[in-house]
Amino acid sequence: MLEQISELKAKALEELEASSSLIELDEWQNLYLSRKGQVKSLLKEIGKLEDPQDKKAAYGEINPLNKELERLLEERKESIQKAELDQQIASEREDTSLPGTTGGQGSMHPINTVLEEVCGIFERMGFQIWESPHVETDQNNFEMLNIPPHHPARDMQDTFYVSEDVVLRTHTSPGQVRAMRALAPEPIRVLLPGTVYRNEQITGRSEIQFNQVEGLAVGTNITMADLKGILEEFVHQFFGPDRRMVLRGSYFPFTEPSVEVDIDCNLCGGSGCGVCKKTGWLEILGAGVVHPKVLANGGYDPEIHSGFAFGLGIERMVMLRHGINDIRHFYSGNLRFLEQFD
Repeated sequence: MLEQISELKAKALEELEASSSLIELDEWQNLYLSRKGQVKSLLKEIGKLEDPQDKKAAYGEINPLNKELERLLEERKESIQKAELDQQIASEREDTSLPGTTGGQGSMHPINTVLEEVCGIFERMGFQIWESPHVETDQNNFEMLNIPPHHPARDMQDTFYVSEDVVLRTHTSPGQVRAMRALAPEPIRVLLPGTVYRNEQITGRSEIQFNQVEGLAVGTNITMADLKGILEEFVHQFFGPDRRMVLRGSYFPFTEPSVEVDIDCNLCGGSGCGVCKKTGWLEILGAGVVHPKVLANGGYDPEIHSGFAFGLGIERMVMLRHGINDIRHFYSGNLRFLEQFD
């Protein structure tokens, strides 16, 4: 029996060493260490021995052998697993001697580029950047700006209401009142850039959110002529020194008188094209002299003080400069579109 155990050990060790994969190790384990394996079968044979001394000697050999084979099996598994992992790593290893590939480089979004440019032009003319909240009270967004309760802009279908008295600002104009109340009665010249929100159908020319820049100047003896001079300087710096500008009478509740500002089409030079609808002129912003009621709401005496305000849409500035005919491109995330402005 001892000779059988010795032969079994030698054969098991030889086959274990020859195993080169986890599948072969499973087969080896089933052959020698499973319930129906050769080690268990030999244990049954030992149990049939009549001589107690032979049985004791045989158990003294077979039990250590069973534990040794289990230990060697685990060691062999670890060795094969490490070899397979090393092989996988080697196959996936990149050749670091090859030239590297250049990663993609991000760039400014065209809206941010133009927003910085517009703000920079007015800052050089003495305007100070003033931040105002995106969520506004109904009073600041409408009433303080002389927009009456029956005005269509206050309808649910035009404005995002957070609650009965709180809205997402529909324009940057509420910042006028905040700036005036913070700085009155001192003369001010502030610029209010930011995102605004309107409950509109999304089309090629309208979005539910877009960016505005609001300008406000308040002091003494400020007239429409001052407003015209500021806007002409902006037009020449942004669109070029050859651009012509005209003021058209209009209406805004918070300015009186009010004007729309047009420039001769920068794409066709005023001869008429599809962008300017064959008129030769493009509307770029609205402006006017600050309404006395708005001045009073801001803490200024309309009998002493006067001012002007203007507001322009940044997306419109980008569209006019680059001849873009669909505002939805700006928020589509289309890299082919955005890469044009790198």
